[in-house]
Amino acid sequence: MAEVQGLTGLRPVGESIRRITCPPYDVIKSGSQLELFLQQNEDSLYHLTLGQEPVKALKRLKQKGLLQEEETPCFYVYEQVYGKGIRRGVLAAVAVVDYQEGQIIRHEKTFDDKVKGRLELREKTGYTFEPVFLLTQAPLWVVFDEIIKKYQAEADFVSDFKQASELHGIKNRIFRVEEQSREGQLLKKVLAAGPLYIADGHHRYHASLCNQQTHCLAYVCEATDAHILAYNRVINGLVKFTQIKEKLPLLRVEEFKTPAKHCFAIYTKEGTYRLKASKIPDDVVGRLDCSILEQELYPYLGLTHEMITDSRYFDYYAEDELEKMKECVDAGQYDLAVALHPVSVAELIAVADAGVKNTEIIMPEKSTFFAPKILSGIFIYKHTKRI
Repeated sequence: MAEVQGLTGLRPVGESIRRITCPPYDVIKSGSQLELFLQQNEDSLYHLTLGQEPVKALKRLKQKGLLQEEETPCFYVYEQVYGKGIRRGVLAAVAVVDYQEGQIIRHEKTFDDKVKGRLELREKTGYTFEPVFLLTQAPLWVVFDEIIKKYQAEADFVSDFKQASELHGIKNRIFRVEEQSREGQLLKKVLAAGPLYIADGHHRYHASLCNQQTHCLAYVCEATDAHILAYNRVINGLVKFTQIKEKLPLLRVEEFKTPAKHCFAIYTKEGTYRLKASKIPDDVVGRLDCSILEQELYPYLGLTHEMITDSRYFDYYAEDELEKMKECVDAGQYDLAVALHPVSVAELIAVADAGVKNTEIIMPEKSTFFAPKILSGIFIYKHTKRI
């Protein structure tokens, strides 16, 4: 059973939420158009999550009257409308427990060195700024429907990031629900009905563990609402693709697009190909397409698992960025681009459940890309530590 409670801390005042909210720190690439845009907005949470002087940035937002104290524990139902899709979730404080207790279930390995910056930020400010993205198999939508019919939205706005982020143009609505209200108690009951699966933000949860926090800032939605895009990649092998392509069962195709399951689309300057998996393992990790690709292509290119997070050999793009990947290859920055079929939520949960019994079972890095991401800055959580 996952224990949850309402949030206390800081929240944007009125219309300031438009200027304060921004994409998560880990999707803001250094020197990108998005970063340059956020740097120009002194009210953006960017100056807290990635800026040089987060304490000053927080003080400035308070002095300008753009943040207000929230002392009443509350849940924040958060609706995102994107294209033809809609997702509803809730921002809450979720109890931080060790993984072996089976209440918070991960599917990725975490590394202490990757949480250093987040720990320093929390130590300097006393706040958590960005949520862990969690999935539940409990029926949250029933409660959300009731809340949205009864409550007036605290905020209703469209995100504007000048086309530089996948969060640009998304319509957002926020509903404040006090924990002690009937609806707040319903949310607590439903959220406690089963385990919560980490979809995104493994290192944010790990930072909460390392920081000895009682609770972490979290966003929870139904697993069926999770939209996973393929996590595509551009690659520089130690061996050029032209040197090994005759060894692979390639089929020449006209278009570089997201392939069917257990197939891979490969784009090079010489042409576009389809590579079909020659073997599909039975185990929950081995049968993932990213695992199959690692077994059936990387050895030919002279690449090992340790290299997949090294930008000299790999860079990663979302499913809707195929043209950008082609541009990277055409410009000679990378030798080839590979598009994969997205991982399903069922596959993710299967790996996560297997990992509860055997901690060696984890999903490979760069397996999933959840979209849309969760806006940072809807709530700034005043966390507490264990005594």
